Order: sequence, then structure tokens, then C-alpha cells
Amino acid sequence: MSLTFTLDPAVTPALRDGILDLWTDVSNAGGAVGFVAPVERETVRPELVRHLVQMAEGRTRLLVGHDAAGEVAATAFFSFNTHRLQTHWVMLYTVMVHPRHQGRGYGRDLLAAAAEEARAFDGIDAIRLTCRGGLGLEHFYGSCGYKEVGRVPGAIRVAPGDDRDDIIMLLPLT
Repeated sequence: MSLTFTLDPAVTPALRDGILDLWTDVSNAGGAVGFVAPVERETVRPELVRHLVQMAEGRTRLLVGHDAAGEVAATAFFSFNTHRLQTHWVMLYTVMVHPRHQGRGYGRDLLAAAAEEARAFDGIDAIRLTCRGGLGLEHFYGSCGYKEVGRVPGAIRVAPGDDRDDIIMLLPLT
């Protein structure tokens, strides 16, 4: 089975709760999505609310993947640049696939769907994302067509004495 992707779905309580559960579960499984395990839903909730506010303001768009049971299984958020010299690319962040679905190619499917959607955005030539070093994520994104274009050593402090590189990846769309 594959996921069904929707850009800009209606934000219902079920969608909100599904994203909150996804984000919490991914974080607790060791995913590099802004939190360090263990994390509880109520710790993640304020960050999700910020994302939803940015969506309501038109600064962010959501791509969500639902599994065959209709559950939220994957997400990626597009953030648009407001700087007049950088409006030709979007930032992709909070890229997640639920741990129960990992190993099935859904991450590749999510990134392919994100690229397809971004190609339809007016004036967008590339997708940029960042990932946390030390997990091999740059190799996964590289296998999906992204190129490493920068690295900030030790920019992410996971814990005292555990600093990771912030790796900048780019996918040209043209």
C-alpha cells in the first residue's frame, strides 16, 4: 500500500491530533524533528500550533500523507521566503514518516510528492532543507536527489557534550 498525499488539507481536530501524535511518536523513536526523546504531546503542541498559525497566515503549506486506514502517516511543511532576493526557493521542514511505516519507501514517496507540489508553486526553482548530522540523514536525502550545499559544525546541541552538524541540502527543481 502507498500513502495518499494531500496539499493544504482542511485542518480538522483529527488532522491536528494526527500530526501531534505523529510528531511525538517520531521524536520518541529518535527522529530529528526538533525534539529529543523522551517528549510528550504537550511539549510538541506549542510548536504544532506555531506551524498552524503560519499556515493560516499563508506563510506555510502542509503536505500530509495518509495511510490506507486514513491515519496521518507522514508530513512535510513548506515555508516561503519573504526576503525579496530569496523568494525563488522554499524551505521544507518537519519532514516525518511514522516509525510504523518506515522501511517501506514512504520517505522517498513523501519527498517525491513534495518536489512535485513545489514545481507547481509560482516562481519556485528549488527546495532547501536542513538535517541533523550524526544520523546519516544527508545520505538518505542525497539518494533522493538533494545535494549537500553547506554544513555548520556543532550548530545543533542535542544534549550537553553532544553537538551535531546542521547540514544544508538543496534540490533544484528545474
